[in-house]
Amino acid sequence: MKKLEKSAVFPSLGSFGAESNFWEMPATSDGLFCVGKDGVEAVCATGDKKVEFVAFKDKTMAHVKSELGYPAYYPVRDVSVKKPLKAVLMDLDGTTIKSESFWIWIIEKTTASLLGDEKFSLEESDIPFVSGHSVSEHLMHCINKYCPEKPLELARDFYFKHTHFEMNEIMQGRGRPGAFTPTDGVKDFLLSLKSMGVKIGLVTSGLYEKAWPEILNGFQALNMGDPKDFYDAIITAGFPMRKGQPGTLGELSPKPHPWLYAEVAKVGLGIDFADRASVVGIEDSGAGICSVRLAGFAAIGLGGGNIEKSGTKALCHKYFETFSDIRAYLS
Repeated sequence: MKKLEKSAVFPSLGSFGAESNFWEMPATSDGLFCVGKDGVEAVCATGDKKVEFVAFKDKTMAHVKSELGYPAYYPVRDVSVKKPLKAVLMDLDGTTIKSESFWIWIIEKTTASLLGDEKFSLEESDIPFVSGHSVSEHLMHCINKYCPEKPLELARDFYFKHTHFEMNEIMQGRGRPGAFTPTDGVKDFLLSLKSMGVKIGLVTSGLYEKAWPEILNGFQALNMGDPKDFYDAIITAGFPMRKGQPGTLGELSPKPHPWLYAEVAKVGLGIDFADRASVVGIEDSGAGICSVRLAGFAAIGLGGGNIEKSGTKALCHKYFETFSDIRAYLS
């Protein structure tokens, strides 16, 4: 595998060259599609290698890999932006609320517990793999790299132990300083969408028990009341499965899979797939950008996250550094 050098065309996705930071591949990592066979014209992967694209003459397929052993293939659809918009779908962590560093810290503490080493710290190269995906995906990355003999179940036990303690500390006013901070300009942006009559959906790969206190804390800081009254739809990755407790689907199907964005648009907001050009998704993570794009919506990237580090900026319909810039584009 080497960095993409020559320009390659991926129908419904775009033409990508060296500036994309994509990887050129002779075949998909599972060996199902090989360049030059069965109509395959090119194969490439995002910079973080989490999603692979297979180009045929008239279509592109996306292969979403999985640390948990359940990959999937999706068709890539054409996207465009049709104004006036019907809906804006927004990520939580890093986009609406600056919290990625807190959750990465929890992953770091969990790995330290697995290793029995309180001084353990993640490497910079780990960041694209411990943000934007599901908890179990994050944990499996760390297990595979740092302690392959440890079971995922044990990692999840440590993770929820640390999460419950730290979230309780935050709710009691004793938590980690700056754990949850509203992104600059997000309040004005949200209110401007309301004034335009645009529906707003909040989308997070976070499990409910970690996401909901964060949403509440953020809205308290913004003095915006109850988020359930403000948003037209909110979707999380549900409730974790643990012994003695029922769970919901969430660990195998979150970002970069398309289902969270697809469900909040169709089920939560009642927007048909045929009207997807009137919907955009705003994300700061590479996994989120892929999720929006595979759900069939134009993805708008927000600076400050790991889009550039994950090598997914080329998948953004537009990329901006601030919410004021996004507001000017959407108006």
